[in-house]
Parts: sequence; structure tokens; C-alpha cells
Amino acid sequence: MAAPVPRGAAGRARLAVLALLGSVLVPLVAAGLRSVLWALLGIAALALGAVGLWWALSHTGAVRVLGTVLAVAAPAAVLALYGAFGMLVPALVSLALWSLAAVSARTALGARHAAARHPGRSVAVPPRAPWVLMNPRSGGGKVGRFRLVEKAEAAGCRVVLLDGSRDVTELARQAVAEGADLLAVAGGDGTQALVAEVAARHDLPFLVIPAGTRNHFALDLGLDRDDPAKALDALAHGTEIRVDLGYAADRVFVNNASFGVYAFVVTEPEYRDAKAATTLSRLPALLTGEDAPRLTLRADGTRVDGLQALLVSNNAYGRAVDAAHPGRRERLDTGLLGVVCVRVAGAAQAADLVARGPRSPSLIRLTTGEAVVASGTDTLPVGIDGEHVVLPSPVVCRIAPGALRVRVPHRRSAVPRAAATDWPSVVRLALGRASPARERGRDRGRGGKAPAP
Repeated sequence: MAAPVPRGAAGRARLAVLALLGSVLVPLVAAGLRSVLWALLGIAALALGAVGLWWALSHTGAVRVLGTVLAVAAPAAVLALYGAFGMLVPALVSLALWSLAAVSARTALGARHAAARHPGRSVAVPPRAPWVLMNPRSGGGKVGRFRLVEKAEAAGCRVVLLDGSRDVTELARQAVAEGADLLAVAGGDGTQALVAEVAARHDLPFLVIPAGTRNHFALDLGLDRDDPAKALDALAHGTEIRVDLGYAADRVFVNNASFGVYAFVVTEPEYRDAKAATTLSRLPALLTGEDAPRLTLRADGTRVDGLQALLVSNNAYGRAVDAAHPGRRERLDTGLLGVVCVRVAGAAQAADLVARGPRSPSLIRLTTGEAVVASGTDTLPVGIDGEHVVLPSPVVCRIAPGALRVRVPHRRSAVPRAAATDWPSVVRLALGRASPARERGRDRGRGGKAPAP
């Protein structure tokens, strides 16, 4: 028997299908079959813009200037042609409808997966001795702005403020030794990860209070980042779920470990005070010069050489690049690392990456239980949940399935959206025929494959 369609999901699926059809019909009505040529012209402009951007980032002097001009002029010229021939408005309307279709489809599928996902174990008994570490500097002062200290103490928590003089891991260990039966953090993802490891080692529940700047971990747990105090509701009546933890060598991460160009740039002493200038000055050498990182990945019998950037995540990201919702992972309990690799050797490959997106050979995605990252050096700079460290090379990344008990409120304000826009499922959902049970079977049948972007 088919499971019921989640309330509201069918309406969003119908909106997605109608918007998708509209994004195709608008240019067809405006220009007929010539709309295909206009679309190809737009893709060509994006490819030329990518070439210009590559030149601007990977070179200096006159080539950088030429690349900057090309990156701006190519799209501008096509927009001017669209305007001159009356295609600008239809193109913008088509793009808006396509964007609406994509957003509606992903939210509809997200609601379907939320209905199909196991909710976890309800916990009615509050902890006897909850301990909370708070960083008053995180998130521009969210701890003070939301009066988190007062609210946590009113909920029966022992609160410790992080002043930078004491080791985070040591503070968490001391709390356990003194009888804490729940560990919590109000701070950024890097601090969350350090305390989460201690909680996992002692099999204690862990509470995330999203008081950092981005809080990607909280986002994928479905927590309200705009009101971090709501996370404290889980103390009295919460739900306990189990999620995975990732490791890079002996360093734990709740989100990801990044290698390559980005990790090299942020280790520069000047980066903190002059991010843009430092990045522009270092990129040419890191992309094409002698200092360019050339990473090697080994995972499940697969070896990939010559990588410039590599991201290893605690469970796979739904999309390789998602600027609107960074760090979106549909699940945190698959027991697999997500790996995204980038290898761009020149302007042609940069253009191909823009034109073909996830189908480009320059972008490699996979899932694995263990990934080994190496280079021609003895050490590797790594960005781990926003914290930048240097580790001995090669770096072995692994995942600990179900290692962390996380306590969350019964009602979570944001549910991670579906990883992929699966249009056949969207159509079935629009017709009221989608079955969460069937979709769970499909998810299990995927095995180790990463979700399609």
C-alpha cells in the first residue's frame, strides 16, 4: 500500500512541474525554435566568462586584466544582444520560472523525505547535570544577544564561558569527570566538533546550540539558527538521534575537511586581515605555478591524481556547489564520507566545468568509508570545520557511523531539503502517487553512490 503524500508536498510538486513547463514555453512562444540558438548563445557566454575568470585568477599582469575584461564583457555582450532582439525579458522570466521550479521541487522532495525518515527516540526525562560551553565571541556575540547564559542556567545547565585561555577538549573531559550527563556547545562548528568527540567517546548525549556564524551542522540537524535559544527546548522534552562523525587523522569534524588551494590560502599570516588581497596574490602560484598543490586521493580502490582542491565531508553534500544553502546534507547517518574533487588544468577545462557542471570530468564525486589524501610534501594544511591545522601527509579520513547521540527539539524549524531534483519523483508526487516507502527502497539500492547534483 502506498504511503500518504505529506501535507503540502503535492502542492509544491505541482508548482514545480508548472514552473518547469513555463520556463520552456516562455522562450518558445517568444522566439520559436530560435530560442534554442539563444540558449546556446547564453551557454557560450558563460563558458567565455569562465575562461576569463580562470585567466584572472591564475595569472598576473596583462593576462589578469584581459581575463577580467573577458569575464565581464562576454555575459554583458550577450545580455545586450538579448535586449536588442527583444529576448531579455523572456530570458529573465524563463530563468525565474526555472529557479522557482528547482526550489519548489527540492522543498517538495524534502517534505517527502522528512515524512519517510525515522524521527529518532523520544526522550522525556531531562538530564540531571547538563553542561554547556559557550563562546561569547561566536556569531558576533549571539550568546549575549540572545541571553543564552541566563536561559541555559534557568534550564538547569552549568554554563562555562570560553575565554581562549583553556583547551576546549580538556574542559569537556573535566565536565564528564565531574558528573555531566549531557554536553552542549553554543559556538561555531569547530568548537562543536571538539566537544562532540568527547561526548561520543563517553556515549553521552550532545546538544547543539547554533550560536556561531554559519552553523552548518545545526542547519542539517534542522535547528533554528535565527533563534539559538530554541535548542534548549530539547533539554526538557527532546528527541535523540544518532549521527556520524568524520575524522581527518586524529581530528574530528562534524562538517568537512578541505584540502588544496583553499587550505593553502587561509594558512597565510596575512589572510585574516586582508582576505581578498591575499587570495588574489596567492592564487596564480597555487593554480598554475610551482607551488600549486597536486593532491592524490585513494578511496575504495580508486586513485585520482593531480587534484587542486578536495573536500571530504561527514556524509555527502546534496550538491557540489550550493551557494544559497551551503553545507546541505540530506542525511547525517549513512556511514559514508562524501568526497568532492576538482581538477582544472587550464582555461578550456574551466569553461567545460561551467558548461557541463557535474558531468564535467573536472569534477569528481564519490562516497566512501575511508579516503586517503596525499601530496608530495611531508605535511598538508587542512581546513577542519573552519579551523586550520597542519597534518602529516598522507592524511587518512574515516567515518565513525552512529558515533554521536544528538538531542534535538521535538519540533525542528528547518528540515534538510532533498539532495537531488528527481523529476520523475516530483511528477509522481504532483499526481499524489509518491510513496516514501518506495523511495526508502530506492535510497538503499543506491549503495555507495553519491547523490546526483
